[in-house]
Parts: sequence; structure tokens; C-alpha cells
Amino acid sequence: MKAARTFRWTALASAALIATLGNGGSVLAQRTALRSAPLSDEAVRARADALIAQMTPEEKAGQITQYFDFTTTPEESKRVTDEMAAGRAGSLLFVNDPVELDRLQHIAVEKTRLKIPLLFGYDVIHGLRTIMPVPIAVAASWDPKVAEDGQTAAAAEARAVGLHWAFAPMVDIARDPRWGRIVEGAGEDPYLGSAMAAAQVRGFQGAYLGSPGHIIAGPKHFAGYGAALGGRDYDEANLSDSELWNVYLKPFKAAVDAGAGNIMSAYMGLNGTPATGNRWLLTDVLRNTWGFKGFVVTDAGAAHDLLTHGFASSNEDAGVRALTAGVDMEMAPPFGVSAFKTLPQSLAEGKITTAQLDDAVRHVLEAKIRMGLFEHPYVDLKAAQRVLNDPGHRLTARIAAERTAVLLRNEGGLLPLDRKGVKSIAVIGPLADSARDTVGPWVFDQKNDETVTVLAGIKAKVGSGVRVDYSAGVSMPPRLFPSIFETGPHAAMPRVTVDDTAEIQRAVQMARAADVAVLVLGEGWNMIGEQASRSSLDLPGRQQELLDAVTATGKPVVVLLMSARPLDLKGSKPQALMDIWYPGSQGGAAVANLLFGEVSPGGKLPYNWPRNIGQIPLPYAHLTSFQPKTIEQRYWNEPNSPLYPFGYGLSYSTFAFSNLKTDKANVAPGEAVAVSVDLKNTGMREADDVAQLYIHQRYGTAARPVRELKGFQRVTLAPGETRTIRFTLKPEDLTYWASSTRSFVQDQTTFDVYVGDDSTASLAGTFEVRKP
Repeated sequence: MKAARTFRWTALASAALIATLGNGGSVLAQRTALRSAPLSDEAVRARADALIAQMTPEEKAGQITQYFDFTTTPEESKRVTDEMAAGRAGSLLFVNDPVELDRLQHIAVEKTRLKIPLLFGYDVIHGLRTIMPVPIAVAASWDPKVAEDGQTAAAAEARAVGLHWAFAPMVDIARDPRWGRIVEGAGEDPYLGSAMAAAQVRGFQGAYLGSPGHIIAGPKHFAGYGAALGGRDYDEANLSDSELWNVYLKPFKAAVDAGAGNIMSAYMGLNGTPATGNRWLLTDVLRNTWGFKGFVVTDAGAAHDLLTHGFASSNEDAGVRALTAGVDMEMAPPFGVSAFKTLPQSLAEGKITTAQLDDAVRHVLEAKIRMGLFEHPYVDLKAAQRVLNDPGHRLTARIAAERTAVLLRNEGGLLPLDRKGVKSIAVIGPLADSARDTVGPWVFDQKNDETVTVLAGIKAKVGSGVRVDYSAGVSMPPRLFPSIFETGPHAAMPRVTVDDTAEIQRAVQMARAADVAVLVLGEGWNMIGEQASRSSLDLPGRQQELLDAVTATGKPVVVLLMSARPLDLKGSKPQALMDIWYPGSQGGAAVANLLFGEVSPGGKLPYNWPRNIGQIPLPYAHLTSFQPKTIEQRYWNEPNSPLYPFGYGLSYSTFAFSNLKTDKANVAPGEAVAVSVDLKNTGMREADDVAQLYIHQRYGTAARPVRELKGFQRVTLAPGETRTIRFTLKPEDLTYWASSTRSFVQDQTTFDVYVGDDSTASLAGTFEVRKP
């Protein structure tokens, strides 16, 4: 009875609040309507339906339209503000100034007829004020807590300034490193990708949708976007049912299961049908099969682009086909024409029904209700500054950067550097002292004074007792086609430019005069991300020449790669090589800690690292092919194996796996299998390793990959410490989609189990699945 009384009070209070707001209720009434737990589905729907009953078709269409508000372009900003003030906009994006967000929300709540608050969205990809390492780096931590903690901090900052919704996480599987948006995801594997997807949803949203200090997570781009032909952004994807269900859809399912409040549809065509007009994808799979209860938004202009695709016959038809496919909100094209603005006309012509329109509006209103926007629409400007300046967020960023670095080479134990023995360091490279490049892409309000570069981090670490010399070495070349984030409403950012020939010579002399050279090489922030696909994996500009010249000095050389792609160093073998990705606001401090051994690197690659671009795509989870014994001889001129395998990463210590066990030699279909293994730190330093469990199904309804990741644990071990690591293989881990039956199946078969610290693990066991 107590639960029933609570629900009745909540429903009555909700109805009263709607009535108050509908009659111009006071802000005080909104701010005193507090709740500390999520509303029931029934209460949320009742509130939404009460509003829908009062709305005109034009207001409904507006409520499911989101506009870009570029405050740097006054004419466009005025057009958008006018639409919003007339009640014909439900959401705005690309505003991050708390004062402006608050001003706009006051207009929506106090000036429009129904006083419905706006939902503000933003590309909070890897931080807002405090920038975390890029998502591909976070995946390299193999630690979901790093992902959750980072997005928790990002959500707190976003919510504090008045944002409610992140266009993240990006959970697209990427197996072609030419694709620029590989930087935003978790790499090539669906199991690792699913773990990172769920963790980010938890970080963004908290315990429930509407948790204080949290925002709506918007996993994207549904679905198959990462499989674009040739790695070319926006190009079509053609994926088999097996690839879709077993690989590309899995991280989305994990995000939905974690409670994601929003899903973003993709731009491109999937198997011939644009994803934004694909009813099978957005309704049959997402809602009917998975039970998704949130709202679907298009990517920018993707509804209107159904016309561009040759799928819709007109802008009006594009709006109809997107809505009826399962889109709830159109992210209208910037400076363009909204397809959903034509929906009232389509309704009048009988091309859509009132129920279809109302369903979309309901999904959007329910999100606003769950987020508490009717009670708390405005920004607390003083509190916002406190949150943005929270030193705990900087600590989170530094720890994340430390845990994401992947050590690829360390010949002769060059790293960690001896602080007592090293008296001079040459820091070289165009990325060594570039704050903008250190944080990476998807940062729109860069704070150089809050970003620690590699050079700054090293100087702060060693102090005045060590000479630190710096040379940019070479220029960072411009793009042939400028980045979309350096044109239009976005300000172009400065890049490092020097006389390359003279600076290479200077860098070489500097390296010769130093005890050790630290080269920071890679790709600039604008060479990765959206519209940043690339036909080469080479170091841009003359960086390779710089690398070869410095290594030729014979001095100890540490190369730090700032990139998201696996880059081709053309056979160059510096003594030490570490991928630091784009490490974020505290990147330089983290790198200094890693270089001098205050932290041991423990990250692992989230993809196979090819020897060169001719090998891609090169996923580790491939099928056993004809003549498997000659798999590495597929190319006659070089091995087909990766340079570094999926899951690979060195440490400042060493580890050994032993005593692999399964709790049962035979299990029935539907039963779980417990797997255990002992992991020992055989070195002399405390360090992390990642125990990785892979399976291979020997035979069944379909052929299965040679290895599939099905479990991982990152652990810290003291020197000499042994720990037993335990995994559970659940029935769903042994189940897969079979194209021949067009269903998920679990076969009676034999499984091989491998455990180690990369995908080539050799410690093996077996078990069988058999009916009793």
C-alpha cells in the first residue's frame, strides 16, 4: 500500500505541476517540486500525455526538432531563437556557455505558450572543461572504471552549465584505421566495445535517468557506421547478418541494456537503406527486439539527407520516412531546412497519423520529465563554476591518461628513465608542446592554460636539476581539405610551423648533446575524427625523416605516439615506443609519471596494429581459412601477421600465467562455465597486467572465429605476487547469430579456451557443451 500511495502522490503532484506550468506557474513552484528517485513509467507517461493533449501539430513538430545554435553567426542564431520562442523547437545544440543556456531556457519556460523547457545537447565526447583521454585511449585501458569515472566527471560539468544530453558514447566497431572516427570508439572488438559502452552510459547517466549531476547518454551511430567503404567517412556500409548481429550491433545492445536514454541514427546507407530511414533497424531491432524505451535522434541533417541519398522524393517525404522508420527527433541541418517542419502538412494530408506523431513527441517529453527539467530548468551559475573548477576532475583525467598508455617497445629496459642518471633530455617533435593537439579532437573550448603538454610535464617532473631542451623538429602539415572544425562557425587553430630542414638539423644536434631524446610524433588533432579519414598510415609531413635522423645518432630514443590510428613507422625501431594517444588535459603530467616510473604502463591495444596499410582490415577475430598453416604467407612479400596483436602491451615488470582450469569438462546448453587462472608478477616492480580470456568453437552450425574475447580483468600485482583470476563464461558468451538459421544458436560442440595478456595467448584448455 505504501508504494501505491507514493505513486498516487507522485502522479497527482505531476498533474498539478503541469497545470501550474500551463498557466504560467512560478519558478519557485518548479524549484520546490523535488524528487530523489526516478518516477514510474506510468507517472512519466501521464505527464507527457497531458502536455500532448494541449499541443498543436506545429508545436508537436517543433518539440521533435533540434536546431544548431551557432552564437558566432548572429543571423542563424536569431532564426533559431525565433523558432524556439514560437514553441517550434524542442532542443538546441552547440551552445555551451552557461549564461547563454540559461537565457535561452528562460525564453522557453517563460515566454512560450506551453512553457516546455528545452533539452540542450552537446558533443561531450571525452570531457567538457576537463578533457579526458580520447575514447579509443580509454578502451586501451581495458578498465571500464576509467570509462565510467571519466564520463561521470564530464556529465557533472555538462549538467552544471545547463547541458542535459551528450552525443556520446560512440560505440561503432572500427576495423579500418583509415576511418577518422576510430578515435571516438573502442576499436575492433564487440566484447571490449560492449564493456566500454555500458560503462560510459553508467558514467553519463548515473544510477537512473535524471540522477542529479548526470545527463542523457546518446550512443551512436546506429548502426554499421564504422564499416564505411574504404574507411571513408559517410560512405555506405555493407554488412552481412552475421557481422551485424555478432559484431556491430553488440555494443549498442549493451548500451541499451545499461539504460541509455537516447540513440542516434547514422548518416550512411546500410545494405542499401539509409540508416535514418531504416524501419527494420530503428523499430524492429531497437524497440521491438531490444525493448528500447528512450528517444531516437538523427545525426545532423540525416533526415533531410534521405532526399540526398535518393531514398526520399522530397523534403516532406524525407520527414515522413524518418518518422515512420522510428526517428523521434530530427537534428535539423545547420543553416538548412528541417524535414520535420513539414510534418504538420503531412499529417493534414494523411501521410502520417496523429498516433505516430504523438509517439515521437511522447518519447522526447518523457526524457525531459525524467531529467527533472520542468522542476529545475535553469542554471545555477555559481555552482557551475565550482563544478568546472573541481580539482578531482583533473585527478581523474591524469589517472585515466596514465592507465591508457600502451608500451609497445622497451629494448634494453630503457624505460623507466633513471631520474638520478639522466642529466639532460632533448624533447623533440611538433606535438611535444602543443596544448591543442594534446587534448585531441572534439574539444570546442580549448583552455591552453589548463592543459599540460608533454614538454611541460617533463619539465615539471625533473625540475631545475635536469637540462631539458626543446625543438619542434618539423612542421605539422596542413590538410589538403580543411577540417569542418576549422571552417564556418569554428575558429581555425594555429599549427606548428618551422623551417623543416634547419629544425631537423637542430633537433639532431640537440639529441646528440642529451642523455636521452624523447620524440613526440603523430597526427594533429584535426587529422582524426569526423571528416578526418585518411588514405595513409604514415607519419604526416617530414616526421619520419626526423625520426630516422634522431635514431641515427645512436642516442637512446623514446618515441611517444600521439595518435588514434596505428601508424606505420617504416621499420624504424627506437629503443622505446609508447602510444599515449591524445591524453587530455593532464596528459603531460601523466606521461612524465610514466616515463620516470612513478606509474607502470598497463594499457593494451584495442585493435591489431598492421605492418602497413596494405593489410587492412586485419581483425584478430577472423575465421579459420583454407590452408591455415600458411595464414602468414597470404602476401608473398611480407608476413600477414600484425606488427602488434590485439590486446598487446608491455609493462615495466613481467608476468606469467599458469594453472588454467575450467570447473566442468562438460556442460549442458544453457549452463555457465567457470574458468580460473593464476597470474604472477615475476618482475621487480609493482605493475598492472590484463588477463584476457578467449574462446574458439571448433565446429557447429556455422564456422566461428579463431579467437573471440569473452572476458578480461586488469589487476595490480606486487613483485612476486600471484593471484587467481576467475571468469564466468555465460550461455550468451557461447551463443552467436547463425545466418543459415537466421537466429541465435548455441551448439553442442567443443570449445578451446585461451588465457594470456594478448590475443595470441598460448595457455589453453577445453570444455564441451553436450546435452545430458
